[in-house]
Amino acid sequence: MKHFDCIVLGSGIAGLTFALKVAPRGRVAIITKKNRAESNTNYAQGGIAAVTSKEDSVEMHVRDTLQAGAGLCKEDVVRTIVQEGPARIAELIRLGMKFSEREIPTEPGVHELDLGKEGGHSKRRILHAKDVTGREIERGLLSAVAAQSRIEMFENHLAIDLITTSKLGQGATPGISAGGKAGSNRCVGVYVLNKKTGLVETFSAGTVLLATGGCGKVYLYTTNPDIATGDGVAMAYRAGAAVANMEFIQFHPTCLYHPKAKSFLISEAVRGEGGVLRTVEGVEFMDQYHPLKSLAPRDIVARAIDSEMKRSGADFVLLDITHKPAKFVIERFPNIYQTCLRFGIDITKEPIPVVPAAHYQCGGVLTNVDGETDIAGLYAVGEVACTGLHGANRLASNSLLEALVCAHRAAQRVLAEPLVLPQTTLPNWESGKAANPDEQVVISHNWDEIRRLMWDYVGIVRTNKRLERARKRIANLQEEIQEYYWDFIVTSDLLELRNIAVVAELIVASALQRPESRGLHYNLDYPNPDPACAQRDTVLRKG
Repeated sequence: MKHFDCIVLGSGIAGLTFALKVAPRGRVAIITKKNRAESNTNYAQGGIAAVTSKEDSVEMHVRDTLQAGAGLCKEDVVRTIVQEGPARIAELIRLGMKFSEREIPTEPGVHELDLGKEGGHSKRRILHAKDVTGREIERGLLSAVAAQSRIEMFENHLAIDLITTSKLGQGATPGISAGGKAGSNRCVGVYVLNKKTGLVETFSAGTVLLATGGCGKVYLYTTNPDIATGDGVAMAYRAGAAVANMEFIQFHPTCLYHPKAKSFLISEAVRGEGGVLRTVEGVEFMDQYHPLKSLAPRDIVARAIDSEMKRSGADFVLLDITHKPAKFVIERFPNIYQTCLRFGIDITKEPIPVVPAAHYQCGGVLTNVDGETDIAGLYAVGEVACTGLHGANRLASNSLLEALVCAHRAAQRVLAEPLVLPQTTLPNWESGKAANPDEQVVISHNWDEIRRLMWDYVGIVRTNKRLERARKRIANLQEEIQEYYWDFIVTSDLLELRNIAVVAELIVASALQRPESRGLHYNLDYPNPDPACAQRDTVLRKG
């Protein structure tokens, strides 16, 4: 058994920020299922939205966020995160983060932040480091973590399940609100698979933070890395935490379409800098769908592309930025330029073939703006959490902002509370009579089936009939997976399959409970928003 004061699951911007801020309080374990740099943060291209320009204002950023969220954002949460964003950005810069700058045209030799613009934003407010912003943030935070002696990193460790007092038979108070304290169901640790040894280890702590990212791998096509299997949401749900708004899965409109390109994102910033969406025949089409054309909010752009592909039978559409000077394109998007070039596409001379792909989970573990869940001692920050910032559709580049602000607030909340001593007598993991799995084909088949049925039945456009088909098939798959889980020694593939099945179940159940179309949830049987559903979260709790 390993004892810590805080356990952080995940090594992206949320987890690393939180760990750095609580480290003065005690020993911190960061548990990450691959190497420490492998996170959704590392793949973020666009940047962080924050008010740093004289032409911009908090009110404008709040308004843009509320408008994109289609009536489901919590305005007090939006306002808090937008207001506190600039201070958190300043902290990142002090840590060594270098955002791209530009020379002021009227003042030679004087530079200012080079602010980008993305879909749904009324002003330029996206701070970026070329088109590898996430990689730069990850580098800076990991460097700071490495210099902190109280933080211990456990790479290639995969969390299996949270350990709570209710599971240990020590009682619980169901249905408490976010921020439940001592006396309610409390998280006291986590069981973790050491992928190198194959052994399950027990970690105990008074505070556990979920910073596990999203669930893009639930879908056949995604911009997310392989680690994005919804582990945090699944673990929290199994532990009894409330999960909200999982029907709102954002599909990024522009993922590179190429047989050898695996899930490579073409940043929204390309459209922000003038990129235009065209049909395969070269005809611009977004003017038929929204006044902002190619810079419309992501849900509208993704549905428009889906509609155009179905209308024409084409496998992709085109994103064209060839009208911009080649020098500008190469300097602004060096990573995108080089990657496309490796696949034989010179984006300065020819348009980029793109398709929508699952990108971001706007719902998640229900929390307040301080990251508190309704299980005492359990916090969730970043994409794994549902704070109410994103509503029914995330405004571009608000995700890294939310992670920064909420990780800071969660850390301050933890530091303000009395130190909870780790449990000393947690039971070890019991494998029972489980044998080594000898039918890996069962796991790979079920992996593939879940991801295909989610893509076909629970994608950008849904119907009740498709959702019911998905619900029934996922229920059957759940039985098979659960039987397999108890009969065989756990592996990372089996654990991730178990998690994506739970998350798929939650997405379908949430979609069936929202009889309207709003933001990212578009149901052909209910094509319009229902005023009765405005400001109503879809909340699910086990049992």
